[in-house]
Amino acid sequence: MKPLKRIHHSTAMHWVGNGFPVRSVFDYNGLGRELSPFLLLDYAPPYDFPPGGAKEKRGVGAHPHKGFETVTVAYQGELEHRDSSGGGGKIGPGDVQWMTAGRGIVHEEFHSAAFTQKGGRLQMAQLWVNLRAVDKKAAPRYQTLLQKDIPTVTLPNEAGSLRVIAGDYSTTTGPAKTYSPIQLWDVSLKAGQDVTLPVPEGHTTAFLLLQGMVTIHGDADAKEGDLAIFERQGQSLTLHAKEEARLLLMAGEPLNEPIAGHGPFVMNTYEEIEAAFDEFQRGEMGGL
Repeated sequence: MKPLKRIHHSTAMHWVGNGFPVRSVFDYNGLGRELSPFLLLDYAPPYDFPPGGAKEKRGVGAHPHKGFETVTVAYQGELEHRDSSGGGGKIGPGDVQWMTAGRGIVHEEFHSAAFTQKGGRLQMAQLWVNLRAVDKKAAPRYQTLLQKDIPTVTLPNEAGSLRVIAGDYSTTTGPAKTYSPIQLWDVSLKAGQDVTLPVPEGHTTAFLLLQGMVTIHGDADAKEGDLAIFERQGQSLTLHAKEEARLLLMAGEPLNEPIAGHGPFVMNTYEEIEAAFDEFQRGEMGGL
């Protein structure tokens, strides 16, 4: 088994734009280096929005990114994305959007017009995935991964289910195209059930508990909003669901490269960060 390193607690809620009340689980200035290739994780727990006006927009307007990927998992509510590469789309419950900023992109993220006007419950998570130095030069790319295209596997002994967003579980492969080896799984567990999840030897591994409570390796409890972080050695995790539970599990090959980050840019040196700001100011990342 991969030994549990520690359980990390999220920060208090704050707003990103006017549409995303989030908890910062970790960022590249904190755990981002330890959790390579994962840079940042924001979690928007269930939040009820009232109906909005016909012209109201809720979310975050045009802003740049460079050097990494953003992965948004929708559990409740609807999100619309548009970017300067021509990518874009709408995601709802069960869908995922995977945007590669690469050499530079400008994008916006808003609640869908229909969801804004009707109101309702929003719940989402956004993960930033770092790119190797050579891949930071890649052309921007956008992937809409709809629920119907994300395979679901029944766990042994019918302990629950696992959706393979990226990577592999047993013989099932997820639809996301990644630049480095990554497992991203949406796991649901039935109350009172036990499960052993296989994860790659040597990979950074962690999970965010979205619902319920689980016991890890029989001796440590994680509750809603907790991030469980594991040592890299070992090839499995053993969980007991003390109540119905849902978690987002991430595992990835460490990149072992320097991280220099500032705001929306994550590169390998601060000289590259300065260059990224210059490129954005010159309009080289495009516009909306």
